[in-house]
Amino acid sequence: MGRGARSPRRRRRGRHDGHRGQRLRPAEGPHRGVPRRGVRRLARPQDPARDRRGRRRRRDGRQHRHVRRADRQDRRRQGLGRAGRVGRPGAYRRDGRGRPLTEVPWSSDLSTQLAQQRRDRSDEADRLLRQLFMETTGSSESGGLALVAIGGYGRRELSPFSDLDVVLLHDPAVSPVRVEEVANGIWYPLWERRVALDHAVRSTPQMRARADDDYRAAMGMLDARSVAGDEDLVTALRADVLRAWRRRARERVAEVRAARAARIGRAGWLAHDAMPDLKESGGGLRDSVTLRALLATWLVDLPRKDAERLRARLLDVRDTVHEAAGRRTDKLIPELVPELAERWSLAPTDFDVGVRDVGRRIAHLAAVTWHRLDESLERDRHRRVGRRGPRIETEAPGVGVLDREVVITRDADPRTDPEVMLRFAATAARRRLPMNAAAVQRLVQDLGELPEPWPETTRRWFVELLSAGRGAVEVWEELDLAGLIDRLLPEWSGIRLRGSSSPVHRFTIDRHSLEACVQADALSRDVARPDLLAVAALLHDIGKGRRGDHSEVGAVLVRNILRRWGFPDDEVDVVSRLVRWHLLLPTVATGRDIEDPLTAANVAEIVRSSSFLDLLAALTACDAMATSDQAWSGWRRGLVLGLVEKVRSVLAGTDDERPGYEGWPPDRPMPELSGVTEQTVRVATENHHDGSLVTIVSGDRPGLLADLAGALSTAGLSIRSARIVTEANVAVTLWEVSRPDLDAQVLQQRVRRVLDGAVDLAARLTAVEDHPRVGVLDAMEQTATLIEVRALDRRGLMWTVARTITDAGHLIRSAHTSTYGDEARDVFYVVDADGAPLAPATASGLCDAITAALTAGPSARRGD
Repeated sequence: MGRGARSPRRRRRGRHDGHRGQRLRPAEGPHRGVPRRGVRRLARPQDPARDRRGRRRRRDGRQHRHVRRADRQDRRRQGLGRAGRVGRPGAYRRDGRGRPLTEVPWSSDLSTQLAQQRRDRSDEADRLLRQLFMETTGSSESGGLALVAIGGYGRRELSPFSDLDVVLLHDPAVSPVRVEEVANGIWYPLWERRVALDHAVRSTPQMRARADDDYRAAMGMLDARSVAGDEDLVTALRADVLRAWRRRARERVAEVRAARAARIGRAGWLAHDAMPDLKESGGGLRDSVTLRALLATWLVDLPRKDAERLRARLLDVRDTVHEAAGRRTDKLIPELVPELAERWSLAPTDFDVGVRDVGRRIAHLAAVTWHRLDESLERDRHRRVGRRGPRIETEAPGVGVLDREVVITRDADPRTDPEVMLRFAATAARRRLPMNAAAVQRLVQDLGELPEPWPETTRRWFVELLSAGRGAVEVWEELDLAGLIDRLLPEWSGIRLRGSSSPVHRFTIDRHSLEACVQADALSRDVARPDLLAVAALLHDIGKGRRGDHSEVGAVLVRNILRRWGFPDDEVDVVSRLVRWHLLLPTVATGRDIEDPLTAANVAEIVRSSSFLDLLAALTACDAMATSDQAWSGWRRGLVLGLVEKVRSVLAGTDDERPGYEGWPPDRPMPELSGVTEQTVRVATENHHDGSLVTIVSGDRPGLLADLAGALSTAGLSIRSARIVTEANVAVTLWEVSRPDLDAQVLQQRVRRVLDGAVDLAARLTAVEDHPRVGVLDAMEQTATLIEVRALDRRGLMWTVARTITDAGHLIRSAHTSTYGDEARDVFYVVDADGAPLAPATASGLCDAITAALTAGPSARRGD
């Protein structure tokens, strides 16, 4: 039976809605529910491929029989169909087949196998529960008692380590003694078999009351399935819960929406988080179950086949994650990705991108569904209707707002005016309104080519889109999903949904770049050219995923991109340099001695102007804040801002030259050194940023810095930097550590025990298996040799390196550490006995010695 207009006298078949079987509601039609309002004497269709009743003929000449087709709205009217052909469609041409931007060749054989295994696990669990139920009750259909599978088990979607969600349902007339006897006869044998069980015992009124009180319980009961016992009891309960769900849908959707927002706030997004949760993250399995529940309200419709296909893909991935991890987990752990990709016969990157793309599409379906739901709940409340129909609020040429959606007006022609896409997107981002789905589809099909280079107005609208704050993220991602971003920036495909190799990144590279744009909008008043800052924030990581240093590769790409976008040559040069040096400030601030005047002088030679320094400092902050809280901690922020001020002084010519600098910060007074002997140990602490500064005064001796590093490490402190100054056999060391509120007396006692030889540091600070990288940094005009150590972060790392440098007869002027996840990058300023930098051959030999010390076992380090 077709979906076109039909006479109300014509009998309509009951059709299913996928939740309660057949004949639950009449078929949907244009005049449904309005008696005696059939449309008579309709004009016959002009399409020669259709008959007089509008039905398309089959190629073999027979007619289609649309019997019991699932009710749904026209997907093209929903704006959820595949993208059509680019260009103008013919009179009777159907939409062309679209192709996903990140298409991954998933193995259909493996998917079929995994789906069958899920059903087999559910069937096996059913058989076990039926057997226990029959053994306990003496009948497989005991009246008033039933075992009910809910949730994933109810949907027959058991993964290898899934729990069995089972409820023993009973009629209130059944005696409590009988209910307890049956429950014990079922639960105890399951526990003895070590079955992961999430169980409950409830009467039908209790189940209804719980569904009324807790929407989560109600959603779980929507998938309830009778396993054993009284099926009528389960059918009646499910019908009551479903009826109540639909009756209270308008108030329940607010609870569901708030809970979803809180969940995503905790778990992030499957498409963009560094370590997403396949179940809890936005776009994950929890979202797909929520879509099923929203569909059951009858308030909204969605392309169910697409949603179920995407959900099945995530279930397949979760099954393989369980198998690879050997335990229950929904986290897509990066370490498991190579093994998972091999199971799917995919490259690790393709597998990771493929999973994220599934999450992105589910999230998009969820966003569209929530928007359609809002429309159905608030229809006509905000519409302004004039004499000639709904009134559109004009926002820009060819762009307006209608029904709280941004639309493209009828007089606009994307074929001849492709700039309308940027006006459309910028308006939606600025107003924080959704883009009309039909308008997006119109752009997909009809958008012409933008001229190259872009006109100034096009650039201005593009920058306005990037400068729209949080609204730009949502708009950009929807355009990207539709394939329109590649029309503006083909290079975006290289970072789309790509995970970062850095453990401190919380987002994929593409989402990180968009988050940097959000931060750039917040810092727009701190720079003279916020437009260049916004563009640099978008493109600063565009070189990732390609061979070579991503900063150098990105700088070259950016020159080509900005010339295509019509930027003047001087602005192209500024943005390219920003991309090239966007890691300069954090690298120098955390890995160099910023108190050394030469450090600021070297940076000043690169930045060359205060205006560029302002842009670079703002881009550094945007990049770090978009990375993670760890990347822009109080300590890192303080170091970067301190370096920026020193470089600004150099550029202004107001810096104080200190050629005799020996490692002590000039803004800190030296502690009192009178009365210090060889046995003296004085410790003072003060809070600094999010950690502490520890000053230790003691008698100088060989290996002192290494022993003090060992003492702080055994105290459980993570060392960020260390400086040492010696004067008349007295050593003053300044340590920056990660923990605030230290007890100076307790720390002094621990340091004294180490210096007295009462602690075996080699035994306490055991080695780990590692393959460190040790090298000499190529620095300009440094007064010391800079040795960089890249190794696994662990307690005693600095002690091992410092001890090796001391044993080689060299001196450490200062040390600076940075930690990225479990990776440490430490830089040591090393001089010889005369205070001069090491000769190249000597430095190379020292690097080899440090590498050997870091790879040696504990016994070798103790000299046994």
